[in-house]
Amino acid sequence: MVACVRLSILTIYFPSDAAVIMVITKSRLVLGATAVTLSTIAVTSLGIHSRGQALFKASPKQLVDEVWQNIYRNYVDGTFNQVDWQAVRKEYLSKSYSNPQEAYKSIREMLKKLDDPYTRFMDPAEFKNMQVDTSGELTGIGITISQDEKTKQLVVIAPIEDTPAFKAGVLAKDIILKINGKNTKGMDTNQAVSLIRGEAGTQVSLTIQRDGQTKQFDIKRARIEIHPVKYSQKKTPAGNLGYIRLNQFSANAGKEMQTAIKDLESKQVAGYILDLRGNPGGLLFSSVEIARMWIDKGKIVSTVERQGEAEKEEANGRALTNKPLVVLVDKGSASASEILSGALQDNKRATLVGTQTFGKGLVQSVRPLEDGSGLAVTIAHYYTPNGTDINHKGISPDVKVDLTKAQMEELWLHERDKLATLADPQFAKAVDIIGKKIAAKGAATAEK
Repeated sequence: MVACVRLSILTIYFPSDAAVIMVITKSRLVLGATAVTLSTIAVTSLGIHSRGQALFKASPKQLVDEVWQNIYRNYVDGTFNQVDWQAVRKEYLSKSYSNPQEAYKSIREMLKKLDDPYTRFMDPAEFKNMQVDTSGELTGIGITISQDEKTKQLVVIAPIEDTPAFKAGVLAKDIILKINGKNTKGMDTNQAVSLIRGEAGTQVSLTIQRDGQTKQFDIKRARIEIHPVKYSQKKTPAGNLGYIRLNQFSANAGKEMQTAIKDLESKQVAGYILDLRGNPGGLLFSSVEIARMWIDKGKIVSTVERQGEAEKEEANGRALTNKPLVVLVDKGSASASEILSGALQDNKRATLVGTQTFGKGLVQSVRPLEDGSGLAVTIAHYYTPNGTDINHKGISPDVKVDLTKAQMEELWLHERDKLATLADPQFAKAVDIIGKKIAAKGAATAEK
């Protein structure tokens, strides 16, 4: 489940090839929104410095204990998923470590006992590659990946639009069986990212399983530039509509969304279609910021930590429009996408059209460690305004519109010009629904 991320120290989020999501809650950055995802991009320009650059560096055994303490204080489940965490500390601190690599190996073994693919350790190189500021240059193939919690297989959350993986035909829910011929069984997301990531112009081979069939994709890595928001006017049977496609919740997505809505409002569109299909998530605060542009009053999302303390985000009375809204979702809509779509659905602000979303309702925080390595820890669950926990389940659309395999490949791979037209069944249904909403709103206004 990886996605793009944009980070700042203490953590990272990458916006183009990854799905790591960051959320800023008060004083800390939190990753939470797509299945814990590591980006498959290389960071070639960094504006972040880790604590590992400090004069003090922990000994290998101190590092093991630092990780243990982080889990002990912050992990979302006080039973540590039925693991005797005190016994784990005794086991791993009784060992001798002659170098950091031995400590790293033990840390990974220790974290595996939690059986939580989202809580993971990153060595200094992996952690550095996860950190990028807003001016960082990214190279890679453009997919978000995660490890399925049940099968432990590496799964594509979604390809990022217009990236090499997207153009090659990689789809959401594809299972990655091999990377450059190496079997991924038992491989975690860090290892997979290390193999997939590389310099622009080089090639990586992915063996994918889809619907019981095996396919091979030879993909050339490239520099990736992400524009989170694309928008246009659509002349439809329902009238002049505003169409906004949100690819990911990066740091500048809110600003771009605001620009899109204001521009479309100036053109007097009658309603909106917001397309979140294939959006793997991003910054949590970005999803809240964007939700406030559509919702004038009401809850947006709540997060609940181990102690049961909830942080709630609500609308602030500053919505940019109250015109009819339909949201398109699918199995590639994850984390932050689910927060936004859940808020719009529960507040009856929008009708959701499409298929079941991905289903990740966990929040991670990313913490730097003393030697420059990093730790992602699951610290909370998030819930929609109605109190729904969508983890593993996803969000059900109000109107289900399935696409056949042939339709998906035609729209997203072969004939992209048909996407968001009446030849796109999900978009066509959205137009039909919004037409009825506009008519109903007009009738209600006439009666006043």
